[in-house]
Amino acid sequence: MPKTFTIAIGSDHAGFKYKEILKAALLADGHSVRDLGTDSEQPCDYPDFIRPVAEAVARGEFERGIVLGGSGNGEAIVANRVKGVRCGVCWTEQVAVWNRSHNDANCISLGQRTITADEAVSIVRIWLATEFEGGRHLARVRKIDGV
Repeated sequence: MPKTFTIAIGSDHAGFKYKEILKAALLADGHSVRDLGTDSEQPCDYPDFIRPVAEAVARGEFERGIVLGGSGNGEAIVANRVKGVRCGVCWTEQVAVWNRSHNDANCISLGQRTITADEAVSIVRIWLATEFEGGRHLARVRKIDGV
């Protein structure tokens, strides 16, 4: 049986639709998911919803975080401002594999305007299933974290 995770998820208005799709897929896969907003496609400021996801992951309340927006770029920037979070924008399954296997990322950022909904679900599933390789990558992750 595949490992399940506790996951915090958040988006702005431009990522809302995919957030809802991902929540349903993740719950169906047996993961525990907490939605930290937004709750509609009404325009809003993404830091208001992304920072709480990153902070919850950094505090250890959730094992993984998923953040979404139009491109995913601003969301990744906000998440990475939180000490202890390693978040990358992923637009293919291969990028998601590297995000986890090389960077031990605990958050992923997706852009609703850049990929299909099916791709988003597939990317997240691959990302969750990928283990950190350690080895030569461990020293680099420690440098990222300032350890």
